[in-house]
Amino acid sequence: MMSRFLIFSLLLASYASFAFASDPSPLQDFCVADPKSPVLVNGVVCKDPKLVQADDFLFRGLNLMRNTSNDVGSNVTAVTVAQLPGLNTFGISMARIDFAPMGINPPHTHPRATEILTVIEGRILVGFVTSNPENRLITKVLEKGDVFVFPEGLIHFQKNLGHGYALALAALSSQNPGVITIANAVFGSNPDIPADVLAKAFQTDINVVYQIQSKF
Repeated sequence: MMSRFLIFSLLLASYASFAFASDPSPLQDFCVADPKSPVLVNGVVCKDPKLVQADDFLFRGLNLMRNTSNDVGSNVTAVTVAQLPGLNTFGISMARIDFAPMGINPPHTHPRATEILTVIEGRILVGFVTSNPENRLITKVLEKGDVFVFPEGLIHFQKNLGHGYALALAALSSQNPGVITIANAVFGSNPDIPADVLAKAFQTDINVVYQIQSKF
């Protein structure tokens, strides 16, 4: 029963990602990515079609639970063009998100993609924040089988509300959606954003900023 539900969710996520696709449409049957090419383009150069193999369209292991023993209690398995070259030019990708009990997928954005998320197991709090000046939090508790959409570019998050492990699958409307984790970007940039800038932005003491930066 679980495997049938997983397959259904994958199909639903894939179909929905086509509907929201934001990448340019392909102009041929396929354009398998060639990451070894020295040519720089907006995307990834096509591999010679004569050299394309079935494995270029294959990713294995999305059924495997990942290690969630980390500070946030989650692990994201991405399937983008970097992991699956056959996705190149198709405007889709997906991800598996494993949650430890009470684990979170911290606030982040996908600068190039809308995300549609399906809960496979567990009870998950989700939410996103609208843009300035309203900054409205839109949030919902999702149960197994529920589907939720995060608009492109908006900050969003997920939290496992249960005392057991949770699992969600996400489809995204880009072969390379990108991800910006807010805390990492703001407090863990390289080099650091000046502490006085962050202290003023967050209306806090500069020593608090130094303390948070030390964690990243």
